[in-house]
Amino acid sequence: MILLVDDEEDILDVLETILTKEGFQNIHRAATGLEAVQKAKQLNPDVILLDIMLPDIDGYEVCRQIRLFTYAPILFLSAKADDVDKLLGLGMGGDDYITKPFSPKEVAFRIKAQFRRMDYTKQLNSTKVQSLISFGDIEIDQTQGEVTKAGEMVSLTALEYQLLLFFVDHPNQILSKETLTEKVWGNSFDGNDNALMVHIHHLRQKIEMTPSKPTHILTQRGLGYKFNPENKV
Repeated sequence: MILLVDDEEDILDVLETILTKEGFQNIHRAATGLEAVQKAKQLNPDVILLDIMLPDIDGYEVCRQIRLFTYAPILFLSAKADDVDKLLGLGMGGDDYITKPFSPKEVAFRIKAQFRRMDYTKQLNSTKVQSLISFGDIEIDQTQGEVTKAGEMVSLTALEYQLLLFFVDHPNQILSKETLTEKVWGNSFDGNDNALMVHIHHLRQKIEMTPSKPTHILTQRGLGYKFNPENKV
């Protein structure tokens, strides 16, 4: 199920038409931020396409409210193309950022990439004999899709959760930025290294004991990242 959020009816019409042609059937629409939050609660969509400039509350606030009850991937739509705006959207809990004017085909591709990532996560969960994974004071319940730190629930975005699973599934291996982008992000973003760094930064903030001196997600300068399941370096 896809929820489209935009106050321009013409854009909603174009998006719904192209997504229907691409095989998506369960598509819902919202024209305001408050309506988007209400429908997200009511419908529990798989993917949310969210315009930033809305008539009541902006997309950033909508994202913040939606993140209180769902990890569904959120793809921002915006006429603002600066890296600062992109990083702000990702930092607020978004999973992707699409600038206007956009190609409807590109939007469909990026949504398909989100569904592929979700399928990967489901396959990963189904092939794991052990549904509970722990390292340090972190515990991942793959059955419930929940992460706790020292017994307290950790709120991760969909991309942060999938990044964490990919790291855990490849311990003590150097993972290049290209590998992480392809396997986890699904090549759905524009290749901006800063975007990946933002997600890594936020993931460290949530799971590391001392985020400024990480012991689990380690930077390998010039190479990428390495996941260390031990609580020491």
